[in-house]
Amino acid sequence: MAYEPSLKKFYKEQVVPQIMKEFNYSSVMQCPKIEKIVLNQGLGEATQDKKIIEIAMKEMSLITGQKPIATKARKDIAGFKLRAGTPIGVKVTLRHERMYEFLERLIRVALPRIRDFNGVEGKMDGRGNYTLGITEQIIFPEINLDSVAKIQGMNITFVTSAATDAEAFALLKAFGVPFKQKNN
Repeated sequence: MAYEPSLKKFYKEQVVPQIMKEFNYSSVMQCPKIEKIVLNQGLGEATQDKKIIEIAMKEMSLITGQKPIATKARKDIAGFKLRAGTPIGVKVTLRHERMYEFLERLIRVALPRIRDFNGVEGKMDGRGNYTLGITEQIIFPEINLDSVAKIQGMNITFVTSAATDAEAFALLKAFGVPFKQKNN
């Protein structure tokens, strides 16, 4: 039998029945799922120092276990001393097993390491996707604190097959994403 991440098994055995019951679905195929997780790091100061991109790519590959790609500027902007084609960020798209492995490490290890952590905002984008902003890459245990030259933030986007924000919120909540409690 092939390897299956524990969070993928958890999705099939626990999350799907829970969401089917909550939204009264008649088929398992109606149940939303996470299609991909995209990690993006914008590095504006990379226009002055080219080493920042190399360091960010190394750190991102440590965090995700996958080689990132450099995102490049699309057009010239003189005010920012930016030329088209200049690398200004790095990104990684995770799917399948690596996606579930990363999600489990994020929920169970990285997010609880944030100082004074009391949950993440629960605002979706209107299409069933969710973006989480992280201010420090050092919350991931794969990053060695002694080798960090500069603290960088990143965006983590969860792309789901959910038709509505309510379905996507229920899906991510069932996975264990620690959303803040709403005070009504």
